[in-house]
Amino acid sequence: MTKVGYARVSTHDQRLDLQLAALRTVCDRVVEDQGVSGSTNKRPGLISVLRSLRPGDTLVVWRLDRLGRSIQDLIGIIEKLGKRQVDFQSLTENIDTTSAGGRLVFHLLASMAEFERCLIRERTCAGLEAARARGQRLGRRPSLSDTERQSACNAVVEGEDALAVARRYGVHPRTLARYIERMR
Repeated sequence: MTKVGYARVSTHDQRLDLQLAALRTVCDRVVEDQGVSGSTNKRPGLISVLRSLRPGDTLVVWRLDRLGRSIQDLIGIIEKLGKRQVDFQSLTENIDTTSAGGRLVFHLLASMAEFERCLIRERTCAGLEAARARGQRLGRRPSLSDTERQSACNAVVEGEDALAVARRYGVHPRTLARYIERMR
């Protein structure tokens, strides 16, 4: 029954010292990922830790967000660990899945975080809809004004080289091609 710590920071200029100090007080060994985002699945340290864990072992992290950014990802990892009879512990949130209460706390926190994410999404969609209702144009501003777009398209239609026209107006040739397609 081994306790294995996992520490991660997202950028190379961030430091692992705080996490490592906390994990080394309770873990037999600690594996780290330096400069690896939690939103990616390509975390070599985490992959090696997950492969090395055996039934009865415990995966320990300093905080939940060090294991993953998405609640679905966190729950997926914790469930996979449970199926392999590997426990999980988060030091900061004081979550320990070795007990029924710890599992309950983990699922409550995960549910609250998912609820908050849904609320944020609903508010964002409502804000976008309200902006559309007010007649605001959403998204990136057009590269060219209507008159510039018309002039550039006319130049290409009249036989001028599309690359030269795109350079003159400071747009990518594909942007110019899209404008011409819309005109037709």
